[in-house]
Amino acid sequence: MTETTTALVTGANKGIGYEVAAALAAQGVTVFLASRDPQRGEQAATRLRATGADVHPIVLDVTDPATIESAATSLTRLDILINNAGISGPTNEPPSATTPRTLRDVLETNVIGVLTVTNALLPLLRRSPAPRIVNVSSTVGSTTCHTDPAHHMSGLPAVAAYPASKAALNALTVQYAKELRKDGILVNAAAPGACATDLTKDLPFPITRTAAEGAAVIVRLATLPADGPTGTFHDDAGTVPW
Repeated sequence: MTETTTALVTGANKGIGYEVAAALAAQGVTVFLASRDPQRGEQAATRLRATGADVHPIVLDVTDPATIESAATSLTRLDILINNAGISGPTNEPPSATTPRTLRDVLETNVIGVLTVTNALLPLLRRSPAPRIVNVSSTVGSTTCHTDPAHHMSGLPAVAAYPASKAALNALTVQYAKELRKDGILVNAAAPGACATDLTKDLPFPITRTAAEGAAVIVRLATLPADGPTGTFHDDAGTVPW
C-alpha cells in the first residue's frame, strides 16, 4: 500500500467497520469512513485522526441511492471498497414466523445495498492500479456448514433472514468476481466470525472475540497482491465452504 491508496468502508462508525478503517489507516491508506449518521461518522473519524490517521467521514446509507450517488461523486479516486454495512434482523425468528417485510428489509441492506454501492463506485475502482472489493459476509451464510452434521452451525436454531442474506451476498461476490476478473479487480467475501459488536449483543451466549480480531481477515483480503485470489470466501483459518 502507498500513501495515495484510498479505501471506502461502509458502516464504519463502529464495530468491525471501524476497526477495518483503523487498520487500513495504520498501513498508510487514506480512508473514507462511511456512516448513515453524520454525527457518529464525524466522531469516529475524529477518534482515528487523533492517532495520526488520514480518515475522512462521508455520509452514506446503503439503502439510500441519493447518499450513495453523492458519496461516489465526491471521490476522485478509490482503490479499496469494503462493503461492511449490514443488519441482522430477528435472531430468534424461524422461517415459518418470518414475514416477507422482514426478509426484504435485511436483503435491502445486506445484498441490494452492496450491489448499489459497488455499481456506483465501479468507475473509480476500474481506474485504480490495484482495485480490491471485500464483501463482509459470515459463516452463517455457508450452506455447507449448515448441512454438515459435524459442524456446529448445523445445530443452531433455524433463522430465515440473516443466513439467507449472507448466502445471497456470497453468490453475488462470485458473480462480481467473474465479471471483474478481466479488469484486475479482486472480489472476495470475508467471514470475520462472531465478534462482540452491536450485531451480536442480543445473542443468548457470550461473544469474546473482538471487532479488531474480526477485522483482520477483511484487511488481508483488501490488501492482496496482484496475484491474489478472487471469488473466494475466507475466514482466519482459510477458505470457508460455500
